[in-house]
Amino acid sequence: MASIKEFNSRIKSLVNTRKITKTMKMVAVSKLRKAYEAQAHAKFYAQNLTALIARISESVESAANPLLEVREAKGNALLLVFTSDNGLCGSFNHNVVNGTTDWIAENKNNHRKIDLSFCGKRGMSAFQKWNNTKDYYENVTARPKFTDAKRIGEDLCNLFLTKQYDEVFLVYNQFFNPLSQKLIIEKILPIDSHELMHNADFRESAEYIFEPPVAPLLHFLIPHFIHFKIFFALLENSAGEHGARMTAMDSATKNASELIDRNILQRNRARQAAITTELTEIVAGVEALK
Repeated sequence: MASIKEFNSRIKSLVNTRKITKTMKMVAVSKLRKAYEAQAHAKFYAQNLTALIARISESVESAANPLLEVREAKGNALLLVFTSDNGLCGSFNHNVVNGTTDWIAENKNNHRKIDLSFCGKRGMSAFQKWNNTKDYYENVTARPKFTDAKRIGEDLCNLFLTKQYDEVFLVYNQFFNPLSQKLIIEKILPIDSHELMHNADFRESAEYIFEPPVAPLLHFLIPHFIHFKIFFALLENSAGEHGARMTAMDSATKNASELIDRNILQRNRARQAAITTELTEIVAGVEALK
């Protein structure tokens, strides 16, 4: 059994660890509140924008805009992977990495080449030995900004329009609550009007009279839709990260408290055993002097 001094050292270390995890939990709660509010405010706009683009893209030919053009089946694909910059958030990043790996294994025969781009340091680190890495967008996940999403969206649209890639996918965790995130892998380029109609729960198509003309209207709306999809994925990723970190730090704090109680009990037992041994030695010494 360890000595009383060793138990005291362990307990002190665990108490300090509990202070850190409790503080990190409180910080995560504060950040989660802000991230959740931003995600909730953007969700309604995202749903209505998706429905609008679904109705318009369903009513026009794919030739009306090059971002609607469906390419050959076995083309080049690009996955934009969203993770966090920091760890200590449970299985949040692990789920994205595993989901990306599984998707590549399942779809490698459907594409000539599959490349990866990253928003978040943890994803980049996980695939740093992967040969087919394209871009890494640094410092965009901690505080999601539409300007960053627009820059990323313009890069993706240019890669698609120059035919370097025939399909572009987003890989991120969809936030439901601090205990639940769902891995989402969705295609954003080319825009699939049928898939959008299904997601928007809109079944009927219609013919529209466009003012301004359809070409300049789509030239504005479709890139804006792509940019906002990326921005919304950044918001989902941010809320999920802080929720996962809050849950992980809460669990770590509880585990530290349990370990402290266990070590205190063991220390008290060790102290009692030492006292009993000393008393036995004293009694034995007195008996020897008689």
